[in-house]
Amino acid sequence: MAASKNNIVQTIKKYSKQLFGFIRQRVSSDEDAEDIMQDVWYQLSSQPEIEAIEQMGSWLYRVARNRIVDGYRKQKPERLEDYGYEDDEGEFYFKDLLLADDGTPETDYLREIFWQQLFEALDELPENQRQVFVWNELEDQTFQQIADRTGENIKTLISRKRYAVQHLRQRLESLYEDLINS
Repeated sequence: MAASKNNIVQTIKKYSKQLFGFIRQRVSSDEDAEDIMQDVWYQLSSQPEIEAIEQMGSWLYRVARNRIVDGYRKQKPERLEDYGYEDDEGEFYFKDLLLADDGTPETDYLREIFWQQLFEALDELPENQRQVFVWNELEDQTFQQIADRTGENIKTLISRKRYAVQHLRQRLESLYEDLINS
């Protein structure tokens, strides 16, 4: 046990700085990098026979890379339907308005205005951002399906969608303000 503990301490001293740099380049914050480092060291300390790991550096980087990938998988891309506001009755989301089936003239009118404004804003986007948004939000395709269809990297698609959502939020802000103030 003492030899194993000594091996862990030596390994941390030897690889800590380089491994942190590797992780930090691939995540958005120091905190995320530190969390991943802790996971890597925990996984190392959980190994029953550390001496059996032949290529310690390769093993550490593989564990770190796997943790980084796991982090990206857990992240949920922004969805326009998550954009909502709070009114007297509780939360209201654009999704509720768009899917409401009450048939009232007011709901129909608001739905028509929203779709008109949305499509005008979509027309302002670069083609690749517009397509990713339409496929993912309106046609309900997963990023994996879009990646298979286009041959693009999933991270690239998520980034394009994020830019599209940011533009649409900014562009639809006045409609949003009108809705909450009416």
